[in-house]
Amino acid sequence: MQMQWTSWATIAALAVYVWTAVNVSRARSRYSVKAPAVDGPPEFLRAMRVQVNTVEQIILFLPSLWLCTLWFGDHAAAIGGAVWVVGRIWYALAYYQDPGKRAKGFVLTITASLSLLLLAVIGLLR
Repeated sequence: MQMQWTSWATIAALAVYVWTAVNVSRARSRYSVKAPAVDGPPEFLRAMRVQVNTVEQIILFLPSLWLCTLWFGDHAAAIGGAVWVVGRIWYALAYYQDPGKRAKGFVLTITASLSLLLLAVIGLLR
């Protein structure tokens, strides 16, 4: 079974994860927030929340992505993965600017994850 598209989606998702972690590191340096502190100016807190939320989301996303690949198909999973990546980037960029505008990116992300999980279940039941 070929799973190259899902593999690329996984790499893209991990790149988003690394990007959010690097942004926290940059914010720590820029705003002089020394580890292990997790409190600081709003700009730092926004970077931290984006990264923490990405960690929370990736825990649901990655197993759902790969279960969908195995039981439903590589292309469908990769499309869901691409939607998740776009949603995470949208969420992050919106949150960095104004936390009140993060909802659309969040909804896109969680919808992608739950859709992947649903397709995995459908594939298992076939």
